[in-house]
Amino acid sequence: MAYILSFLTEIFSQPAFLMGIISLVGLLALRSPVNKLLTGTLKPILGYLMLSAGAGVIVANLNPLGGIIEAGFNIRGVIPNNEAIVSVAQKLLGVETMSILLLGFIFNLAIARFTKYKYIFLTGHHSFFLACLFSAVLQAASFKGWEMVIIGGFLLGAWSAISPAIGQRYTKRVTEDGGIAMGHFGSLGYYLSAWIAAKVGKAENSFADTEISEKWGFLRDTTVTTGIVMVVIYLVCSIVAGSSYISTITEQNMVIFSILTGLQFAVGVAIVYSGVRLILGDLVPAFQGISQKLIPNSIPAVDCAVFFTFSPTAVVIGFISSFIGGLVGMLMLGGLGMALIIPGMVPHFFCGGTSGVFADKLGGKKGCIIASFIGGIFLAFLPAMLLPALGNLGFENSTFADFDFAVWGIVIGEAFTHFGQIAIYLICFVLVLALLAPFAFKSVKVVGDTLSYDELMEKDRAHK
Repeated sequence: MAYILSFLTEIFSQPAFLMGIISLVGLLALRSPVNKLLTGTLKPILGYLMLSAGAGVIVANLNPLGGIIEAGFNIRGVIPNNEAIVSVAQKLLGVETMSILLLGFIFNLAIARFTKYKYIFLTGHHSFFLACLFSAVLQAASFKGWEMVIIGGFLLGAWSAISPAIGQRYTKRVTEDGGIAMGHFGSLGYYLSAWIAAKVGKAENSFADTEISEKWGFLRDTTVTTGIVMVVIYLVCSIVAGSSYISTITEQNMVIFSILTGLQFAVGVAIVYSGVRLILGDLVPAFQGISQKLIPNSIPAVDCAVFFTFSPTAVVIGFISSFIGGLVGMLMLGGLGMALIIPGMVPHFFCGGTSGVFADKLGGKKGCIIASFIGGIFLAFLPAMLLPALGNLGFENSTFADFDFAVWGIVIGEAFTHFGQIAIYLICFVLVLALLAPFAFKSVKVVGDTLSYDELMEKDRAHK
């Protein structure tokens, strides 16, 4: 039994397999020929593996930057890292986390089938992270065994369906109704950025629509632009840290190290973009089978990196603005006497970059810069507020990085501290009401008509 549970968890925690399975089911529902079954199943898998490979290159080249900044500016604090805290938690709550993950996906499918929240969450590793968080905070709330698993599974499944719905009106603006939803648990941060951007900026003046003169034509290439920006960042930080510190992490000359690392980062971004195209090219059309035959009107909720292609320049600007916001947030935390959260380059790139895309589409250049900056401040304060609760669980000096994780950890932790277990049951009840509300109020709409990826691309070509 334990082996089967472990095997299933491996499957459901791997987005590549999950996307492949979903694509296969959709194509079978459409009665596609064997050749289409093969290509339509493999391409989303290969696309996500390519996306993961690109993300791995990005992470590998971002990780040294945190240490360089610490050494250069003599800062000591906590760097938020989802993977680090999950690896610790798994040793304590492995079975509970796996059980919550599997039950959460079942709840997600059931909710998509029987309610008006038609979103199927496909970013398996983020589901795994949230399952881990729920197992940790529910244990701290004195839940055990099957009760912990059922409550955690319901919370995961419900949020997997509700979180894409909350900001789908923004997501449709970003994708021009491209048939996908946000499937990443930094979602509240992206929607907040979109809302702020719409208030402070104008969508007409976006980075995506900016015309670049021939003189600066090389900047049209996102890979080149990203490479130049990252080389400059690495050079500045390395100079501040000094050659003596750089020599402890590499045998290369400081300048050579900075140039190569910055350009390798750009290569990682290019690989991510290629993977995204493979995913969308076959996943969305295959998903039509599920939408038509099995779960009517369902929409795939996909990883945040999938949205990078909709405004590549905004990704870079959002990352930089978010990082600066993280630095300001760190200084504010120090002034308030709270734990210092050193900006984690990985969350600021992926979360800040995605916030930049959403903000750019809703509020243009001004909105992108301001909203991403504010989002960066949140990425400092929320992990700091979550840290005490996790410390009580034995996870000292470690905290989750992304918006939704921190919010859920803080909400459940504070609710239990002040009101006991009854507050957790009340949270579940509120989620049930949210799932049923669209049936009672016709004005509550959680899903709209979407275009296929092919239709989206055709629309984009016609626009250009």
